Amino acid sequence: MARVKTGVVRRRRHKKILKLAKGFYSGRRKHFRKAKEQLERSLVYAYRDRKNKKRDFRRLWITRINAACRLNDISYSRFINALNKANIQLDRKILANMAVSDPEGFASVVKQAKAAL
Repeated sequence: MARVKTGVVRRRRHKKILKLAKGFYSGRRKHFRKAKEQLERSLVYAYRDRKNKKRDFRRLWITRINAACRLNDISYSRFINALNKANIQLDRKILANMAVSDPEGFASVVKQAKAAL
């Protein structure tokens, strides 16, 4: 049987890992084993934080809407309840953007929502 040497295969595999590890600090960028360990951990963090990003943005939008609601003399929870009763279907992203960039428009939405209560 012929002897199998792993030179080319191993080099390709190592190069692939080390290419993905660019930007890591010190030996985590240069040494294959350290780079592989760090890369596995980094990919886990990336997967987790893609999920958490959605959660974080929703929290930010709710905070912005709440602040704008307080300026218009209504609490966030009563405002959302009033929107549902008034059948105004604006999502939190749009409402938060409106609260920051167009306070007069947001005030008119609050006025319509209050009328539904």
